[in-house]
Amino acid sequence: MTDTSASARLSPLTVPFTPRLNPAAERSRRHTLRWLRRFGMLEEESSAVLEYDALRLERLMAYFYPDASPHDLDLAADLNAWFFVFDDQFDGELGRRPDEVTAVVEAVVRTMYEDGPLPLSPLTPLTAGFRDIWVRSTAGTPVLWRHRFRTHWRAYLRAYRWEARNRTGASLPPLQEFLRGRRESIGVQPCLDFLERCGGYALPGELHAGFPLAEMRRITADVVIFVNDIVSLDKELAVGDVNNSVVVLRHDLGCGLEEAVRRIAATSNSRVARFRHLAAGLPAALAASGVPPLVAKQVMRYVSGMRNLMRGTLEWSLETTRYDTTGIAAVSLGRERPWAHLTTPGAPAAPQRS
Repeated sequence: MTDTSASARLSPLTVPFTPRLNPAAERSRRHTLRWLRRFGMLEEESSAVLEYDALRLERLMAYFYPDASPHDLDLAADLNAWFFVFDDQFDGELGRRPDEVTAVVEAVVRTMYEDGPLPLSPLTPLTAGFRDIWVRSTAGTPVLWRHRFRTHWRAYLRAYRWEARNRTGASLPPLQEFLRGRRESIGVQPCLDFLERCGGYALPGELHAGFPLAEMRRITADVVIFVNDIVSLDKELAVGDVNNSVVVLRHDLGCGLEEAVRRIAATSNSRVARFRHLAAGLPAALAASGVPPLVAKQVMRYVSGMRNLMRGTLEWSLETTRYDTTGIAAVSLGRERPWAHLTTPGAPAAPQRS
């Protein structure tokens, strides 16, 4: 019998970077549970807290940012908690109503453009929580970096409408077209921006957007996509979601599911090989271009961070309950997560934060 478990499907993947875990992970776990309760995303001492805690989302950030200070890891864990709680809002009917998705998303986008306290109109836990993350993340950061961070968050948030349209469309886009949208919806670029924030630097725009870093950032996103889409396949099939590269490739080729998994794994491996080739030539290319030594050192830290994101996604995916049999059962037969209705008018109002 073919083993179709997440771990078996991931076994052909090659992500040959050493995983490192931030030692402050447990502290950040406790911090973020308090933060979620404070903003009304989880109720005190509820079964939802236990269900959320089993996901161990703070460990994903601890893999992403192994050298971050405890304070920065706390913030990253809050950001990641918000990311997953927000994402779970769209597993049900809301995720099939593009216009309503747009209204939810734009309410969050607006919080990045407010100066000072938000208006007195009622805030959902999600808008208030995101505003708190935005203010804490951008405090004291350079204008260049804030613009980059805002641009990437906006693209990620607006990709939810694209996902909703895919769910309700008559056909799926071909894989290469699908990946252009999926690179936004995976949310990797804001996580890469956070590497700079944790490191206390902001890469010059011409380096960040130029060759080879732009291609390496795209590769990082693709590898995270492929790992995520393989490991989350059964969960997404359980909720009828089509926003998965394996599902799209199966549709493209008319092949079986496991054949599509093998092809996606092979594509991921080729991306990793290309990344390693580009990284090996980067120090010489930076020196030849006259990049100052300090900036060159920051670039190499950034590249190391990309490796952490790719490998960390794989490590955490094999640890979390989100994609195992209990995680799949948690969203099967129409069941949604306990925190999946925080965008509705009946959601509890969140405390206002400046």
